[in-house]
Amino acid sequence: MVNFLIAAAFFVATLLFIYGLKRMASPVTAPSGIRVAGWGMVIAVAAAFLYAFDVRPAASEHLGTNFLLALVALGIGVAWAWRSGKRVEMTGMPQMVALYNGMGGGAAAAIAAVELYSGNAQHYGFVVTVLALVGGLIGAVALSGSVVAWAKLDGRLNRTLRFSAQQLVNGGLLALAALFALYVLIVGAGGVPTTGITLFFIAALVLGVLLTTPIGGADMPVVISLYNAFTGLAVAFEGFVLQNPAMIIAGTVVGSAGTLLTFLMAKAMNRSVSNVIFSNFGEEDDGSGGIEGSMKSVDASDAAISMYYGSKVIIVPGYGLAVAQAQHKLYEFVKLLQKQGVEVAFAIHPVAGRMPGHMNVLLAEAGIPYDIIHDLEDINEEFALSDAALVIGANDVVNPAARSNESSPIYGMPILNVDHAQQAFVVKRGQGRGYSGVENELFFADNTHMVYGDAQKVMVEMIEAVKSLGNA
Repeated sequence: MVNFLIAAAFFVATLLFIYGLKRMASPVTAPSGIRVAGWGMVIAVAAAFLYAFDVRPAASEHLGTNFLLALVALGIGVAWAWRSGKRVEMTGMPQMVALYNGMGGGAAAAIAAVELYSGNAQHYGFVVTVLALVGGLIGAVALSGSVVAWAKLDGRLNRTLRFSAQQLVNGGLLALAALFALYVLIVGAGGVPTTGITLFFIAALVLGVLLTTPIGGADMPVVISLYNAFTGLAVAFEGFVLQNPAMIIAGTVVGSAGTLLTFLMAKAMNRSVSNVIFSNFGEEDDGSGGIEGSMKSVDASDAAISMYYGSKVIIVPGYGLAVAQAQHKLYEFVKLLQKQGVEVAFAIHPVAGRMPGHMNVLLAEAGIPYDIIHDLEDINEEFALSDAALVIGANDVVNPAARSNESSPIYGMPILNVDHAQQAFVVKRGQGRGYSGVENELFFADNTHMVYGDAQKVMVEMIEAVKSLGNA
């Protein structure tokens, strides 16, 4: 009876995972999709505790203690996640996602370690041991790599640490981990090779660190997505080890979705995933090539009035909008423009922000309607028909060098055609380069004016300027 309940619970949880993921495909249904998938996880966790009623007599000695430890761990995890989830700012969301990716990979690696150190994996044969080792390797890399990504995004690690022959060292570490895994497979048939298992996990953790430290901040959205895929795959492999169908299916779904998203984002940058991982993007020649012209500044009030008397305005949000937490003031300004009869649309680049979908989440938090938010391929041709484009905190995704400057590191990357608008206003805190360190040709264009200042303060000034006209 217990086995039937466990199987039924995992089946229901699996259906909820898949249905929840399907609803996450649309911004309108995504919140309910998250709740549906969340209930699936609750059911899967509850089903895992049912194993306590079907435990072997030999293992029943420590059942009470293990049950209590599991409940304590679950309580700590729920309390911490609830508190941090409630308190996290939108600018901290990428860091939280990176940490959660790492925790998933770490959990998979921990399962592999328990099964290998206890000898359970070796007891169930060669295939199970291989699956435990592969899942452990991927999970450990995702754990340490995600921690480095979190440190970079959170400003705790501000340098891209590189050294000569780094890729050879990474290849050597991977080969070393494979040798330790082979040793575990060979020796594990007659016992538990504790030292070999320990060295295997150490090599995997160091590999994750060295893979991530050279990657520049501009590539972090792809890195986060990639480690999300790694975590899913690691969980799926460990699901086979534990013979847990919910873990297998959930891990496979996360792994495949993360892999697809990684390739889509790499394509949006016109780069391969291997180029993201193994290149030195943004560290050498910035590709500026001596840009002609100069940056021209304008007051926020003048820019606002110019847009107020236009007929079509396209807004491009970037990470600077999130840093300033100006999304609510931006929407207030948008509503004033719409009241005047101005057509307003938002243009989202696939890699804008610091994680996949960062700008979509930011705008949704402010209550901006989904029907005026458009992806790059749907709105790019509209810039030429617009009176003005307003860029807030974005950089590389609007840089014309990606189309015209073959020496630029971002050459070939699809960009938003802000330079095709009749006027472009760029809200920026200073004259510094973006996260990638590449000079932006848009800032020097004849039809571009810079509006310097914190985005929150700039939006307040724009709102006051429009209201002062007496027609809003």
